[in-house]
Amino acid sequence: MMLRRHLLAAGLALPALRPARAQGASRASLIHLNDFHSRHEPIAASGAACGPGASACFGGAARIATAIAEAREAARAEGRPALLLDAGDAFLGTLFFTHHEGLAEAAVQRAWGVQAFALGNHEFDRGPAVLARYIAAAEFPVLSANLDATAEPELAGRIRPTLSFRNAAARLVVVGLTTPETPNISSPGPNLRFTDPAEATERAVWEARREGPATVVLLSHLGLAADRRLAAQVPGVDVVIGGHSHTLVAPPLVVEGPDRPVVIVQAGAHGRWLGRLDLDLAADGRVAAHAQTMRELDSGIAEDAAVAALVARFAAPLEAIRREVVGRLAAPLEHAGCASGPCALGALVAEAMRRAAGAEIGWQNGGGLRAGLPAGEVTLGDLLSTLPFGNTLARVTLRGEAVRAALENGLSRLPGPSGRYPQLAGLRFRAEPRRPAGERAEQIEVEVAPGEWRPLEPGRAYRIATNNFLRRGGDGYAVFAEQALEAQDDGPLLEDLLRQALSGAAAGR
Repeated sequence: MMLRRHLLAAGLALPALRPARAQGASRASLIHLNDFHSRHEPIAASGAACGPGASACFGGAARIATAIAEAREAARAEGRPALLLDAGDAFLGTLFFTHHEGLAEAAVQRAWGVQAFALGNHEFDRGPAVLARYIAAAEFPVLSANLDATAEPELAGRIRPTLSFRNAAARLVVVGLTTPETPNISSPGPNLRFTDPAEATERAVWEARREGPATVVLLSHLGLAADRRLAAQVPGVDVVIGGHSHTLVAPPLVVEGPDRPVVIVQAGAHGRWLGRLDLDLAADGRVAAHAQTMRELDSGIAEDAAVAALVARFAAPLEAIRREVVGRLAAPLEHAGCASGPCALGALVAEAMRRAAGAEIGWQNGGGLRAGLPAGEVTLGDLLSTLPFGNTLARVTLRGEAVRAALENGLSRLPGPSGRYPQLAGLRFRAEPRRPAGERAEQIEVEVAPGEWRPLEPGRAYRIATNNFLRRGGDGYAVFAEQALEAQDDGPLLEDLLRQALSGAAAGR
């Protein structure tokens, strides 16, 4: 699929944009992707690995490399200097990250020719030391204007707020932004401070324009809703290249900012799409016209041989792990929708936790499920793609009133998707998304015996099986940490529980 708008102006062919000090033009092309999540090999539509017999396969690092090269060549033919921008969350989602901890992502991004990368929340999942090793290997600028890393020895001085590119009459200033929710949904450690993105943007715009006319591009890992608010709130922003919400924004969204229209795009997730945003720029840096190509990277695109060989080298030590078959499924369990409503995959994981803990309620966050499971043979590699965080089973006892508060937290971001959305076993409810946050859960019932449901009792103590991330207050579940009557965080790995559940289901059939 390609979506395209026509530009208003024409121009002469010019060389590619380079960091400041280069010569340039008033036309540009921004090639972009986001939320790759270690999908180095082709994926099915669900985001799971594209196994034998799959009807359609998309993406993969080698195919992305070809699409990037073709986008650059097309821009060059139109006289458009091109920038390749990545809006964050290259980390986590497959065994490539679990085993290599970011080094595979850095190598592939170098091969693609990434020119600026905005830190996403998942870049902090293994802490500052792993991120520091990635930055050292990346060799391209890593950005976050709303991150203060001065107190973290591993990262101090290694992350830039902005990056300026020049080409003759054009100066583009790229501003990196990271979701300020990162401390609640990842593991950045105690020394990093995430500040207000709007304030960071205002400061970056002022500094950019102090040097003269400029086109300000936000390379944002905030999510589409936050991008829209920021575009409407902060003057001086011209373009937002987004990430975090895994949204396919095509055609571009144009938001009326305080002093100019702002063009917003985002290229879905998992390397299924590659975006190209062409810009005609006025003398003051404003966008005079724009056009978009959003390309779905299907199997009709050849794989780049050099990048395919690079991926193969990183894949070699993973083969023994991911080939092991752990169960079978009659139908695929999709990942899509698990962050905004009940899903079969979430119910399976929550039930596996509930049974293992002997609890009344199983509770998994939708954001902890990173890929679907295929029909047919399910391998250990598939499980690790679905549950890549290394979370363990945790047990917590809460009063019914605290269970209600936790449920309201899980529903607080509706109707939009959110990683905190609760996937449950042994607890059911009716959600009213139009009601104010904190008042959305109705008809809450607990399964006290197979098939027997009773209303949640505010004063009764309930045993809950969850993961250690939520038990410690992650994703806004402060009640799990602060109102626990008793708690344990030392259970088995979730992927082991899911493996047992799939083995048991296969044996039962």
